Amino acid sequence: MYKISKEFAFSAAHSLFGLPEEHPCSRLHGHNYVVTVHLKADKLNPQGFVRDYNELSFVKDYIDKNLDHRNLNDIMAPLNSSAENIAKMLFEAFKPKLPELYAVEVSETPKTSAIYEP
Repeated sequence: MYKISKEFAFSAAHSLFGLPEEHPCSRLHGHNYVVTVHLKADKLNPQGFVRDYNELSFVKDYIDKNLDHRNLNDIMAPLNSSAENIAKMLFEAFKPKLPELYAVEVSETPKTSAIYEP
């Protein structure tokens, strides 16, 4: 099995509902998110790739157009804009164009991440 990944970044604001009022994430705040798409294949294509990284430019375009410098609550309602829900949303957006996609990882901080892998 061959596996590759590529990272993309965006900045956005959000607040999480259902938390105690004193919880810092219940207030509007922002993150510099890192999204990692993970692809895998049993065989390499004729060029020796799982997928040419240049073919992932649509991922950056999607993130820039739909998520960067936005309030994620506006985009994801009625879901909570947790890293877990963002990862699943992005997986579902990218999978039709990336059959090799097996997971999407979303990091809100350098020390935390959530992975959606069906």
